[in-house]
Amino acid sequence: MLTQTRKDRASQTMSLYSRRKRHFSPLPLISLCITVLLIVSGTAVFVLSRAKSHAAAANPNCTLIVPANPLSAQGLATPYQLAAVDNNGPCNEANANQSAFVQGVIYDPANGTFSVYSPLVIDKGTQPAVQPTVPTLPANAVVGLWFGFNGTNLTLKGTQRNVLAQGNCVNGTSGSVFGQFAYCNASAFFTAANNGQAQGKFTIPPIGIANDGMSCMTSRDFGLIDQDQSDNVQTQYLANGQGQIAQFSAANQQQFANATAISNPSDNALLTHFVDPVLGCTPWQAPDLANNGAMVSALPLDEIQAAADQKAPIALVPLTDPMVLHNANQSLRKTNLYRLGVDQTQASSTNQASGTTYCQNFATTGLARLKLDQTLMQNAASPMPAAANSLFTFLAQRFNASYTNLNCQKLLHQPNPVTVQTDGNGVAIGATFGNGNNGNGNQGNGNQGNGNGKHGKHGKHGDTTNDATANGITTNGTPTNTTPTNTTPTNGTPTTNTTTTNGTNAGGGNQ
Repeated sequence: MLTQTRKDRASQTMSLYSRRKRHFSPLPLISLCITVLLIVSGTAVFVLSRAKSHAAAANPNCTLIVPANPLSAQGLATPYQLAAVDNNGPCNEANANQSAFVQGVIYDPANGTFSVYSPLVIDKGTQPAVQPTVPTLPANAVVGLWFGFNGTNLTLKGTQRNVLAQGNCVNGTSGSVFGQFAYCNASAFFTAANNGQAQGKFTIPPIGIANDGMSCMTSRDFGLIDQDQSDNVQTQYLANGQGQIAQFSAANQQQFANATAISNPSDNALLTHFVDPVLGCTPWQAPDLANNGAMVSALPLDEIQAAADQKAPIALVPLTDPMVLHNANQSLRKTNLYRLGVDQTQASSTNQASGTTYCQNFATTGLARLKLDQTLMQNAASPMPAAANSLFTFLAQRFNASYTNLNCQKLLHQPNPVTVQTDGNGVAIGATFGNGNNGNGNQGNGNQGNGNGKHGKHGKHGDTTNDATANGITTNGTPTNTTPTNTTPTNGTPTTNTTTTNGTNAGGGNQ
């Protein structure tokens, strides 16, 4: 999930983000700002970690040690261990700049039900604040695991030599990890789930119609995605004052009343925790086996729903996503490995994962949805108040950064269509749009994954990706006919200074 600019970190292992920044843009690369999830009066609010002295020296590259038999009930309940991967300092789970997260989802093929269990992550050589609950799994359960990371590069390592193979774990390609994302047994999980859906074992909830009159967004909507879509997870943990970690549950919250909730600021959490409520949409959820069956959202459920309901143009991971670059070069193999982990269509050629087509749809359909939803989102709480003062300005600065980091300006020969205004602290407080896009979302005709909403044999979208060239992009990046608008805050939301241009609030086009 993209948030705000992060300066280069000196490290022996250069991150994918740093390599991409130097290769494609002279601007600082926008990357993941680490957050802590605080529970305030029952409302989840993302804020920046204040442990600046600790965070400044944080090692951005860590190893996550995977326990034996990771897909079994005992493996799920055995804590993963976070450790340093190099000599650039320790890795600590309680440090929000280094926290790693695991999300497990269980599919029962007998009755077509899903449940969630998030294995715990602790520092290597320590004990958890509370021993994890061992889940009861149904017979023949199919378990999938997804990983998120608040640093730069997370490397999986098994407690024994065959553990990663045992769990069907994918961390990237040889010598080139994805970065903040990894998965285990995802292909088998999605195959079983999609076969069950085809057999009528369960029904995928429809995404519904949003308050803006458009379809509710999914993780594959160009109105939601950023430079590295479908990354990270919604998992949360609790950290006590001694740096020990516990699973996030009502019982543990009661036992550790002063514990800090740490979270992974994922694209999926942005969708289910912030965008959906504002648009009047309801995410697909499943019971959390570690929290007495409380209903929670999960990455694979988001992806299954997106595969079923997202209308064209469909956002699928492109070759230019920083997480799928191999030593700063595009890699179709690595792109397809990433797509496999999130149930996306495999690209048979580079044209079917075109960064140019991705940028075209982002600059038309994505920008149109941002304009359409400006009024709804400018009074909504920001996922990160230290980066932006409303949900609208957060999404606007995220769009601006992603356009740069995906190299869209060079690929489309068009300047960035979003200009962000910031205050003296660098907080985004407003945004202006270039006049070239009319805000109706109908200009781009290139479809990344023009699926028909049906699942194929192996859980992929039915139709082959259509990498047609989009036409009609005329954004010149120069705001014209602008009218400043001062929005009065409601419910404690900071005032948002926005500027509208021609077409800002026009129709959102066809999603």
